Amino acid sequence: MIRRHRTPDEAEINITPMLDIVFIMLIFFIVTTSFVKETGIDVSRPTANTAKKQKGSILIGIKDNGEIWMEKRQIELRAVRANVERAHAENPEGSVVIVADRASETGILVEVMDQVKLAGVESISIAAQAPR
Repeated sequence: MIRRHRTPDEAEINITPMLDIVFIMLIFFIVTTSFVKETGIDVSRPTANTAKKQKGSILIGIKDNGEIWMEKRQIELRAVRANVERAHAENPEGSVVIVADRASETGILVEVMDQVKLAGVESISIAAQAPR
């Protein structure tokens, strides 16, 4: 009589629990990530001894040549109010931070601040960097 030796089924690794954990971690990191908003331009900010880190949800950049930037695109002064109103409607708790170049004119800065106030935002900050 010939006996056949049965080979046991090969062991398989079940990766379903591992995939579940990976997807849960992915969702956790996506939810907890803070996204950095930028104006879209590089400016040379003035220094101030009292400068503090502050988060602003609406950023407006003013270049040294008077260009106004918001959400990585150049806008006109008359469009500042509409853009701020739209951004403020999306995030009513948000504040406005104006990132003005140290060589920009104060008149443009005041006009931009006026447009932001007309848009209904009361919390306005001007960005500065701490001395090194």
